[in-house]
Amino acid sequence: MRRSTLLLSSLSAAVLISGAALAQEFQISEARMNEDTRILASDEFEGRGVATPGEQRTIEYIAQQFAAAGLQPGGVDGTWYQPVTLRRFETSNASGALSVGDWTLPLHQGEEAVFSTRRPAEHVHLEDAELVFVGYGINAPERDWNDFKGMDLRGKVLVVLVNDADFEEPELDTFGGRAMTYYGRWTYKYEEAARQGAAGVLIVHETAPASYGWNTVRNSWSQPQFDIVRANPEAERIPLEGWIQLDVARQLFQRAGLDFDALKAQARSRDFRPVTLEGAQLDAMMDVSTETVETRNVVARLEGSTHPEESILYMAHWDHLGVGEPDADGDAIFNGAVDNATGIATLLEIARAFAAGPRPERSIVFLALTAEESGLLGAEYYGANPLYPLETTVAGINMDAMGVWGPTRDLSVIGWGQSDLDQRLERLAASQDRTISPDSTPEAGFFFRSDHFPMAKRGVPMAYAGSGDVLVEGGREAAAAASAAYTRDRYHQVNDEWSPDWNLGGMAQDAELFWRMGLELANSRDWPRWAATSEFGPARTASDDRRR
Repeated sequence: MRRSTLLLSSLSAAVLISGAALAQEFQISEARMNEDTRILASDEFEGRGVATPGEQRTIEYIAQQFAAAGLQPGGVDGTWYQPVTLRRFETSNASGALSVGDWTLPLHQGEEAVFSTRRPAEHVHLEDAELVFVGYGINAPERDWNDFKGMDLRGKVLVVLVNDADFEEPELDTFGGRAMTYYGRWTYKYEEAARQGAAGVLIVHETAPASYGWNTVRNSWSQPQFDIVRANPEAERIPLEGWIQLDVARQLFQRAGLDFDALKAQARSRDFRPVTLEGAQLDAMMDVSTETVETRNVVARLEGSTHPEESILYMAHWDHLGVGEPDADGDAIFNGAVDNATGIATLLEIARAFAAGPRPERSIVFLALTAEESGLLGAEYYGANPLYPLETTVAGINMDAMGVWGPTRDLSVIGWGQSDLDQRLERLAASQDRTISPDSTPEAGFFFRSDHFPMAKRGVPMAYAGSGDVLVEGGREAAAAASAAYTRDRYHQVNDEWSPDWNLGGMAQDAELFWRMGLELANSRDWPRWAATSEFGPARTASDDRRR
């Protein structure tokens, strides 16, 4: 592995940092980030599962690194931690069957389907539940779109398409074209089904619109699930959250006298109406073990010298999937090396960079977040219970699954056009002789799939970027091949392991850029703004009087 360091003094501080200069040079070290990644992704950390011994090792390691860098505890009561109370749901003995007349298709957990729940109960048992196809399962009044059309769906199981209606035909532009909206996320499908009073949802898995294969679904939903503690979970969660394979859906529709592909095409229209699968029924059952657990966000802070009440936020999630079912080689540990030991390694290195330099004028807050893999729950908890006011959080930078294939000629920006942070990213990238590549796969909905989202929806301008689409060595073709191979063979699989063959030059590029961006903001009086077209702008405007 290449272990060079990237000297950060090459860029003019006079250009980047208004009226300030670095008291000393600091080197972003690939070797340090490599070692942090290797340690966090080792078997000793047991896949960094929430509320497991692996969590304790993980958060202690992160806190130790923050302390060694010279930062101060930023958590509750002078500690490094923010406790996060969650409900943990572990299912067992899950099974089911689809039937139409005398045709029956058994559903085996992880094979034809996956079943889970985030609703407190000892058992889930659906018997002879009626099935209704509701297209994309979207109710969006502002887009004049309602897939339910007033149909009474109480007690029914909804069969739903993944993504939103523009994925297959972006020229329709009913949901902004190819880029996924929040309506396309699986989280939304389940939330809306609860509002409709449904008993369950079966999302039809397709690799392209989901942006990941069936292995990812099987591994992610076969693990324990978590949720925040809700006052009325029966109103907000459905009993059965499920996925089925595409060929299962096609068989089911055919047996019910329907053409799945034809109905899928019809679902792209505002005129689509729910279709009952006549004679089709679902039987499903599982045992559920529910308990309340406490997990933790890790928080460090560097207090600002002039405006300590104003904060720049850096964040990455520490959790992964923990220990699951063994693969063919007997490996049961989901090490989560790229996702997201690399993000935490980058967070730690940026923390060292800030601690080594002169104190910035605004405070810097570093958040290592829990339960991202369970639905951004650690970030959601912090957003609802911020330790430092969100109204005076200047902006944030999120780091998730960093590049491990070498330096790139560009920087990929997720959610390009959302805020004027994009122009800062573009200028800083140019200083590295890099261009900007707006998210190359907006249809995958990455803007809604990482921890910046709970902050963004509360109005905090957030940047989410990473290594681009054109590798210095190998170009666009090599970058695409590496990304595709990772998604296919490693993402949310036991094979996401640290490798001595990685080239962290791109990760170092990004760490430098993110550090410079935060330092520039911290030594300015700037308040980044959402674009006029952004749905997140109104939340920020509501708190304008808190910022001077």
